[in-house]
Amino acid sequence: MIEQGEVNKSIENGIGTIEFFHPKSNSLPSVMLKEIAASIKEFGNDKNVKVIVIKSKGEKAFCAGAFFDELIDIADLESGKEFFMGFARIINEMRKAPQFIITRIQGKTVGGGVGIAAASDYAIALKSASIKLSELALGIGPFVVGPAVERKIGKGPFTALSTDYEWRTAAWAERYGLFTELHDNINELDNSVNQLAVKLSKLSFEAMEKLKRVHWEGTEDWDNLLEKRAEISGELVLSDYTKKYLKEF
Repeated sequence: MIEQGEVNKSIENGIGTIEFFHPKSNSLPSVMLKEIAASIKEFGNDKNVKVIVIKSKGEKAFCAGAFFDELIDIADLESGKEFFMGFARIINEMRKAPQFIITRIQGKTVGGGVGIAAASDYAIALKSASIKLSELALGIGPFVVGPAVERKIGKGPFTALSTDYEWRTAAWAERYGLFTELHDNINELDNSVNQLAVKLSKLSFEAMEKLKRVHWEGTEDWDNLLEKRAEISGELVLSDYTKKYLKEF
């Protein structure tokens, strides 16, 4: 249902597209997290899909991260861990998929959305698409998305981004490698995404798959790592500090 958000997928000329939408700034409740992860896994196993594009609807926020209305209702560690496993599964499916993944980022990106951008093989954004890791302000910390973000931008920039939880510009994100390209408007953004997707869809799938494995060397333990990180976040979301923050927010 549209009130709960939606995830749509399609395949055309070897390009598998996953598009998500939620009326609250494209935030992600657990049901959508599961659908996105399942869609990536399905495309990853489909030999007809040569490249994957991830995008969200609208011209404002790309992704506001975790759905606060659901976070505030978490009452036990198991539920908390399971919620954050939603982001862990998306990141792990993105790294395991044999196809290159292009992410189209048209607006502000927060928390888990930054994780999706970081787990992309190629992120194309608007010049107005600022980013923020706000988890520390919530009393949680970016534990699940942290490995993907740190891998992409380096320890120093990740430490700064996760510690002061301030907005960074798209130019900052490009400087440190989170975004690969920046564009002035939606038309330019879409043209760039489409052109790259078409170009990749015509290349050797075997070569791209092997190159992606090289790009992701050193992440073989992430299934276990991100599960442990999800448990940390699942515990912290139960704290009085976080519950109070979410209620006041």
